[in-house]
Amino acid sequence: MRNKKTRPLPSPLYAIFDPSLAGGRPPSAILRQFLDGGVRIIQMRAKEMAAKDCLHLAREARELCHAAGCLFIVNDRVDIALAVGAGGVHLGQEDLPLYIARNLMGRDKIIGISTHDLAQAREAEQGGADYIGFGPIFGTTTKDTGYSARGLAMLKEIRQAVGIPIVAIGGINEANVAQVWHAGADSAAIISDLMGAEDVAGKVRRTLSLYPSSASS
Repeated sequence: MRNKKTRPLPSPLYAIFDPSLAGGRPPSAILRQFLDGGVRIIQMRAKEMAAKDCLHLAREARELCHAAGCLFIVNDRVDIALAVGAGGVHLGQEDLPLYIARNLMGRDKIIGISTHDLAQAREAEQGGADYIGFGPIFGTTTKDTGYSARGLAMLKEIRQAVGIPIVAIGGINEANVAQVWHAGADSAAIISDLMGAEDVAGKVRRTLSLYPSSASS
């Protein structure tokens, strides 16, 4: 089930940039490698960073993304997203309600909502989310979601139930990403497999090369 009026995501790869996983490398260097590899959606997730430092990094990331034609999304922080002119914000189930975020962000900004079951997915779509994050698909070691792995079968069920784009998340890597696309995800969110790569740009290129044209049909 796909709504032709929905706004499509610009890439089948949704890179999540978490400076706490930089492994001592300069965060800006990893961002540049993301972009050099061809990433066109980046979400910055900096839950452990002080607001001032988060603002500084988000401003730099937004400038880099804008220059590369990449959609820049801020996790959780509507205030930071607005302050730096981000393309959108991603909210969890316990974050600011969608309708309030929409009133603050405006209609031209993208708002994504994390979902973990069919009811949450439908609620997000009905509430006006531009896309949903759904998972954890295979489980995750980078975030305690409180939910068990949802699996590909449930992802297929969600694909049939909602018409807005789906970003699958949780335990996705180069080895299993094609399964996620085939199951109906419009984009696959990858964190540790990208952040932990020695050659980040090369990892991005290899992952994108796995995208089958038939996955979106």
